[in-house]
Order: sequence, then structure tokens, then C-alpha cells
Amino acid sequence: MTTDLNQLAVRLQDFASARNWGQFHTPKNLVMALAGEVGELVAEFQWLTPEQSKHLEPATFDRVRSELADVSLYLVRLADLLDVDLIEAANAKLDENERRYDPDLYRGSARKAPPLTS
Repeated sequence: MTTDLNQLAVRLQDFASARNWGQFHTPKNLVMALAGEVGELVAEFQWLTPEQSKHLEPATFDRVRSELADVSLYLVRLADLLDVDLIEAANAKLDENERRYDPDLYRGSARKAPPLTS
């Protein structure tokens, strides 16, 4: 059982290596596969109402879980190949968003913040 992204990345490396798939795992190919999997995830929600999307039927939930796993696996593999620490990158992005989206100005609003200036 994997417990963190580094362990998952190593398991993915081993999985791809055992099948000689590294030759196909270029960043371009992984991004394209990732986009396809995101599309499959989107398709599961496409015709649901907002309320239905919050309370998935068991069969739909199982498909969504599987698609989320596919998206996660491709994302972790891509980050590993590009030597990007996903946790570090996500925390840096959250730090940036905290600076951009002051709670007093954006609470309850979906509007986009202007880019940060240096």
C-alpha cells in the first residue's frame, strides 16, 4: 500500500519499466493521456444536475473514483518525469492564491483576481 506521492511515483516507475512503457511516457504523451482521462471524468458529470453531482449513485461513484485514479496516476507520472514535487507545487500555488484572493474581498465571489505584480 502506498502512503505518499513519492512511493506512488516509484510504483508507477516500476509498473512502466516492467512493461517497457518508458519509451511511450514522454511528457507530451502523458499530458495528452491526462487530458483524455480528464475528459472521461468530465463525461461522468456532463448531464448531472448540480444536486446529482453532489450525491452520486453507487455505479457512477465507482466510475468517478476510477477516473480520478487514472487522472492521478498520469499526473504523478508526469510530475515524476519532469522532476516536479506536486505537494511543493500545490502548496506554492495555494500560497499565491492566498495572496491574490483576500477573504474580505472575495468571500462568496467567483470573480477572477488580477495577476500578482512583482
